[in-house]
Amino acid sequence: MIAIVVSRADKASTHIGEQLLEAAEWEERTDDDRPDEAGGGTYYRRPGFELREFADLHIELSDPTPAFGGPDEEPDLLAFVSRHSGETGALLTAHFTGNFGPAEYGGRDGELARAAPAAQKRLVDAFERHAPEGYEVGIEGTHHGPSETAVPSLFVELGSGDAQWDDPDGARAVAEAVLDLAGTGPDLIGADGRPRHVVGFGGGHYAPRFTRIVAETAWAVGHVGVDWQLAELGAPAANPDVIERAFERSRADLAVVDGDRPDLVATVEDLGHRVVSETWVREVSDRPLALVAALEDAVGPVDGGLRFGERSVPVERDEGADAVRERFAVRSLPADLLERAQGVDADAARAAVEAHALAFDTEQAGTRAAGTAAFAEPGDRAALVEALADVLRDAYPSVTVEPDAVIAREEAFDPSLAARLGVPEGPKFGRLAGGEAVSVDGREIPPEEVRRQREVRFER
Repeated sequence: MIAIVVSRADKASTHIGEQLLEAAEWEERTDDDRPDEAGGGTYYRRPGFELREFADLHIELSDPTPAFGGPDEEPDLLAFVSRHSGETGALLTAHFTGNFGPAEYGGRDGELARAAPAAQKRLVDAFERHAPEGYEVGIEGTHHGPSETAVPSLFVELGSGDAQWDDPDGARAVAEAVLDLAGTGPDLIGADGRPRHVVGFGGGHYAPRFTRIVAETAWAVGHVGVDWQLAELGAPAANPDVIERAFERSRADLAVVDGDRPDLVATVEDLGHRVVSETWVREVSDRPLALVAALEDAVGPVDGGLRFGERSVPVERDEGADAVRERFAVRSLPADLLERAQGVDADAARAAVEAHALAFDTEQAGTRAAGTAAFAEPGDRAALVEALADVLRDAYPSVTVEPDAVIAREEAFDPSLAARLGVPEGPKFGRLAGGEAVSVDGREIPPEEVRRQREVRFER
């Protein structure tokens, strides 16, 4: 059940609450055991949701969780529908709460609420679908209270000034996005049983890097300690408990760091977590993390050039990397054959490698396959050789695949034959090489007379 927290002290919040009640059918109920200003009195239920109103601003509510549900029902998630204030224009945004440093706007110093990365990801997608024309969509870094809620929570905001807080279309978009959370829990769990969450550090308040990860990848983002919050935190090594809390409250083991922060990276690694790049997140996508770990160990790290192909191996839920490592073999790529195929048609050569490899190493910023590859089946490398030979057939009239090599044959212009026939070096050489007959001392020399069959051998 998703608990929706409406603040009567926030006109955008009440406006969103009104739109929520209009957008769906609700059952009106009465709670006489709780004061009206604390969520009692009239409240509303529908399948998967409960909506209650509170007198105070959201940031002044320590934890509204007990107001929702009943003795045998605790909400899975709190959604604080709220205004967003700033100079950002029309904006739909979401963020988690807490303080990396001093608590100036609710909550406690150095405390972070439990994040709901899956819900934030679903909201950003819903914002994109429902946003009125002219509204931007994004997420923000973690800031303000409450910092201690019994269940995961997030703020869902309409911004950034009076024009938007009074806009029925904007409020309706937020309401519809919240209703689209139906059935969503706080965590994004992969098929391998592991959360697909990263913690974010660095960057501006509106977190463009982490918005991209949320909107464009298979991953979700938990707490984000943006630049100003990290400044409030102070030296990471002096505050490892807060850094660790960001991982624990986000249910994450990985971090993405925006900017050059070696002291922070060292602290994260000392705590036993791993810093990865946005590229890593994109390339890994929804692949089983045990498989990724096994491939990085066997072939090389993603940030060093490892890329993934279309082949797969079975991975059991919660299985470790050591067991997965036994299901593939690492072999060198056919270097000369691959290089020539990439010269003939780089896209086709890359597609051939991706089609037959489980994963492979690359160079030139991930654009060209090179080095070694992991193969899921014994015949996959041989099939790759055949596919690369097919690429060569666009450039050579004859290509044969033999047990130890690929042989490409072609007829090519031979300068020594042309010289023997008295053709002077210069333009006539060029015309003959281009397939055009030339005249020398009154004799026409066709291009066929100065061609010789050439054989190129590519070891497998």
